[in-house]
Amino acid sequence: MGIRKVSEQPDWQGKRVTVAGLGVSGVPAARALRARGAVVTVVNDGDDERSRAQAAELEAAGITVRLGDGATLPAGTELVVTAPGWQPDKPLFRAAAEAGVEIWGDVELAWRLRGPDAAPWLAVTGTNGKTTTVRMLASILEAAGLKTAAVGNIGVSLLDAVLGDEKYDVLAVELSSYQLHWAPSLRAHSGAVLNLAPDHLDWHGSMEAYAADKGRIYEGNTVACVYNVADRATEDLVREADVEEGCRAIGFTLSAPGPSELGVVEGILVDRAFVADRQKNAQELAEVADVQPPAPHNIANALAAAALARAFGVAPQAVRDGLRAFRPDPHRIELVEEIEGVAYVDDSKATNTHAAEASLASYDPIVWIAGGLAKGASFDELVQASAKRLRAVVLMGKERGLIREALARHAPEVPVVDLDRTDTGAMSAAVQEAAALARPGDTVLLAPACASMDMFANYNKRGEAFADAVRSLAATGRA
Repeated sequence: MGIRKVSEQPDWQGKRVTVAGLGVSGVPAARALRARGAVVTVVNDGDDERSRAQAAELEAAGITVRLGDGATLPAGTELVVTAPGWQPDKPLFRAAAEAGVEIWGDVELAWRLRGPDAAPWLAVTGTNGKTTTVRMLASILEAAGLKTAAVGNIGVSLLDAVLGDEKYDVLAVELSSYQLHWAPSLRAHSGAVLNLAPDHLDWHGSMEAYAADKGRIYEGNTVACVYNVADRATEDLVREADVEEGCRAIGFTLSAPGPSELGVVEGILVDRAFVADRQKNAQELAEVADVQPPAPHNIANALAAAALARAFGVAPQAVRDGLRAFRPDPHRIELVEEIEGVAYVDDSKATNTHAAEASLASYDPIVWIAGGLAKGASFDELVQASAKRLRAVVLMGKERGLIREALARHAPEVPVVDLDRTDTGAMSAAVQEAAALARPGDTVLLAPACASMDMFANYNKRGEAFADAVRSLAATGRA
């Protein structure tokens, strides 16, 4: 099938553009558009001190800012550029649709503003593992001697990468479902969907809509669409994608790979996709021990990163060297301390059931600390899959009752401590309760399966609270 053509970027001079939302993406978008001669109005729901400070800076640059009203479409608007988190059903967007006005996200704007010699994009999405995979990919590309950056929903903003003075050979791009929803003309060199599980359904409206937005990452790929062999839904998205002639479907698996796949054979990561005579041959890339931490889902991340790098022509040795050099960000299955034979692991980034299940599958036996904001999720499948690994569970957070009920249905024999508190001090109490339940050889695992905002500013703050509580416990024990 042919590629659906999307019009090139317009002549910005005098074009009336409404930017929806201030913050990380809205401010640079407004500045970039104003610099190109657009007449820019920024609308923002909030009217707090930070918003007023940002508004003052933008107004000094000739940009109109309207605080406290993000619902009304300014008269004469010809294009809306939105922050990725704004939900599609907002009145502003309904008004734009009724007026026939296009809506772009910050990713779409960056794609349209890139120059004729712009670096190609290797793009990654998925319910879980995006940031780790993109950072692994950037490490591999750097090991190959390429000028690159981890950008998008991570690190350097896409607009800064596209419009800055730095010249890149290739970009490793993390894209959320929100960003992909508002990026109709994105055409990556190669893209990967790591996995699909229910998440952000309150934003997308259904699992089908969520998956469809994730699948946009494959549209127009030129070399490879990378999918997860263990997750059939990701392969289905490849089948549905409209790609360039010659683009290949490349699978990754934790088992021995078939032709056009990357996988694992006797502790070795191997490539049967980007080799001569892939029916008979395989190329060794790295050892499982080169991936830190070597948890199953992290090995899958490494294989996806390797597939994208190999699609870009990176040599096997660079894959190995890049994976060896990579170290994960904090709060991703991070060992904090070992105290009296018990390991304390921080996976605060496990903010949904799919991530928590992968984390729980990495340890046995476990004292599990969980709870927070469920985001519409149910926990029955998670508890069923993990019940045999659980020594005990400590629950906290606003919607912990949903997990407690799933445990009662599917693991009634597992002891549960229910902390009826949502203050930040609850984490210290949770760690103390978990320590009392754990035995030598156990892992106390913070894998909340929920968002953090009922108690903490973000998952980082939650992870820091866990680590502080563990270190305090260690200091007390060693005193």
